[in-house]
Amino acid sequence: MKRATLAAVSVLALASALTACSGSEETSASSPSAPKAKQVTPAQRLAKAMVTKADLPGYNVSEPEAEYAFAKSSDEVTVDQPGCAPLAYAMNQLPLGEPQADLTRSAGAGYGKETTYITLASYESTAEAESELARLEKAVPKCGDGFTAKAGKNTTAWDSVTAEQGTATGAVAFRSTMTFQGVTHTLHTEAVRNGVVLAVYFSANGFAIADSTRPSDAKMPASVVKAQNTKLAK
Repeated sequence: MKRATLAAVSVLALASALTACSGSEETSASSPSAPKAKQVTPAQRLAKAMVTKADLPGYNVSEPEAEYAFAKSSDEVTVDQPGCAPLAYAMNQLPLGEPQADLTRSAGAGYGKETTYITLASYESTAEAESELARLEKAVPKCGDGFTAKAGKNTTAWDSVTAEQGTATGAVAFRSTMTFQGVTHTLHTEAVRNGVVLAVYFSANGFAIADSTRPSDAKMPASVVKAQNTKLAK
């Protein structure tokens, strides 16, 4: 497995614009109307909602390097088992479905420790966000025996997928295992909906996988999930 299995992007936001009228007592014909407030785009809302280093003391929050992305878009990804695509997207920092905007950042706890990838995706409606979360949840038991995902020259074979208790209320969470050069690694994924935004967290220990001499189990850091969910709720 390459670092390419770890990569990037998604969160959400809608905008509400305020239109102000002139407070003058003059007639509308003689008094110019005030300009409309600039509408905030979903992408701008996600950028504002994404956690930063200031929100996560002890973590380095950065934009994942595009050259290590498993795929540039979900259209490039194929899986060998029906219904497993949402899992492949979630574990490769690709948005679920067709959001209006998405954004990804990585939160690293330091050399040799796990890295958590945060992907925020904003949808047109709450119903759409709920639907994508439900699709992800249904994929977990269907793909329990594992599956293989491919994108261009990149291939990742997952040995197993198992549902587990998430760190946040209402989360869809699962652990997955993969074998690299004879060594087993456990990775954790968690997805939480907040309004029209889905936050997907994927935790992996890339250092251990690259080392290929010791197994790893990259626990999902509750502090990262809490910080991001709290910021989304504001």
